[in-house]
Amino acid sequence: MKRLFLALVGALALTACNSQPPSTAQHPPEAAPGRSAELPRASGRDREAQRNRRAESNGSGAFDFYLLNLSWSPEFCATHPQKPECAQHLGFVLHGLWPQNIDGTYPEHCRDVPGPSNPTAFSDLYPDPGLLQHEWQTHGTCSGLAPEAFFSLARRAVHALHIPRELTTLDHQESMPPAAILDLFHAANPGLPPDSLALGCGNNYLTAVELCLGKDLHPTSCGQVRSCRANSVRIPPPNP
Repeated sequence: MKRLFLALVGALALTACNSQPPSTAQHPPEAAPGRSAELPRASGRDREAQRNRRAESNGSGAFDFYLLNLSWSPEFCATHPQKPECAQHLGFVLHGLWPQNIDGTYPEHCRDVPGPSNPTAFSDLYPDPGLLQHEWQTHGTCSGLAPEAFFSLARRAVHALHIPRELTTLDHQESMPPAAILDLFHAANPGLPPDSLALGCGNNYLTAVELCLGKDLHPTSCGQVRSCRANSVRIPPPNP
């Protein structure tokens, strides 16, 4: 009888424990490392705002200086004669104003936002609207500026650099060391810091000159930007 009594007491205690309601103080399981807990599905507008915030944290407006790249049109047009600007037989033309970092890295494709509402307002910079759109999506979206403000800044940057007369009047192909070409730019632009210019070349031909500018467009050091290391580069004339 004593054993039966103890068994009944134990059974009643077990039933009471199992009938207790779950504690409301329990915490949900933590997400695995590297993952976030699932959030409620956002609306289209909320998702766009989240993308913009992520873009801003991933580099939009967060860079050290601008790299102004002016392409030597005769070299480009030698392999792209069908491009709109090539019919004008120009010298240096704007390729882009590119956000850059001192350590040599650079942001790209920072925000998914449309370019200028009136692209023809910048046809003096980009006769090819496709190139304008490419430059905006790839580089301009990382500037932290609206499209119109970004391309207006690019226009100011282009007009601030004086092209040496020796290159604007070139009527035959020349060959010069890269340092000599940069010396021409320094002579035409007194006061430029010595390390604010770089030269682009390919297959021993001049392809571009690059000027490093602060966000206020004051010339600054190019940091890790690489300059042409050829012994001499050939410079085809705008009007062959």
